[in-house]
Amino acid sequence: MIGGGSDREQAIVTNKLQPLVKEIKDWIEDGVSSLTICGGYQFLGEYYKKKNGEKLKGMGILPLYSEAGKNRLMTNLLISTKQFGNVVGFENHGGRTYHNLPPLGLVVNGYGNNGENGEEGLHYHHLIGTYLHGPILPKNPRIADYLIEKAYERKTGRTLEPLNDTFENEANEVVWERFLHKKRTKYKNES
Repeated sequence: MIGGGSDREQAIVTNKLQPLVKEIKDWIEDGVSSLTICGGYQFLGEYYKKKNGEKLKGMGILPLYSEAGKNRLMTNLLISTKQFGNVVGFENHGGRTYHNLPPLGLVVNGYGNNGENGEEGLHYHHLIGTYLHGPILPKNPRIADYLIEKAYERKTGRTLEPLNDTFENEANEVVWERFLHKKRTKYKNES
């Protein structure tokens, strides 16, 4: 799991992670369960371009890049996914991320990767990159179960018995419905 931070801290952490780039890339390619949020998501790319034009070097693990926008993108984020169903959370980011990798899902409410193309995050092997902060795993048990399941399968070669997530899934549905009716942003995807 790699989380986010401000531009200053992101530059420091990126430099500290440079010696581990090959190892992290190998883990991702080998199917290690991974979750990267906000700055951690941006770390995976080639660079992050600050408002002043300065480029902070990323780890260059995946073909993506991020740029600072004029305004922060903050709202309740609802995305529709093929694998995890309806996903809910909160986004609060200044960066806009661009890539041609498979997205985590399509934006129903919010801004997602960049506020332009209607996509949010990425899902590559067992890596999930996202701008969903608030808090992604408790609000989206299917994603939490997926990351645990894939880690367990990789370690043991066995599958886990499905958990009873009835209560958690009901909570996800309540949040989805509540914020769906309070939509404020421009995207509404049909698929």
